Amino acid sequence: MPYDNGPPTAPGPRRSIELDSAEALRLLGSVSFGRIVFTQHALPTIRPVNHVLDGGDIVIRTHEGAALTSRTRHADGPGVVVAYEADVIDPHTHLGWSVVVTGYAHLVTDAAELARYTRLLHPWVERTMDYAIRIRPDLVTGVRLTAA
Repeated sequence: MPYDNGPPTAPGPRRSIELDSAEALRLLGSVSFGRIVFTQHALPTIRPVNHVLDGGDIVIRTHEGAALTSRTRHADGPGVVVAYEADVIDPHTHLGWSVVVTGYAHLVTDAAELARYTRLLHPWVERTMDYAIRIRPDLVTGVRLTAA
């Protein structure tokens, strides 16, 4: 079956409603999948990952050879600037929501915290994920797409 990029099937126009940061984080915490955006070789790079929301921070797991592991390991100061996006958009009606978080990512180095995230967050890929990265949100934006 070919992918349909045609017009939405639900009748009528759409509205885009801005979400406050609390609602945006609540929605982000309701899903387990998103996309992390970071810089690699001076170019934007996007990786799909699963996550957990912990006390307002986004936590992902990663592995030794991952570009983001290396970038966060060698970061000075507050960490590496990243963006994180998650959404739920119905493919037929094109209604739903999207949230983007911008902040600093840093490697979780505390052994107890890392063990906790190992129990809480199970990667979807079959690969050893010995590291966790925490993203502290500085800017949280979101929109809800509704029928007008």
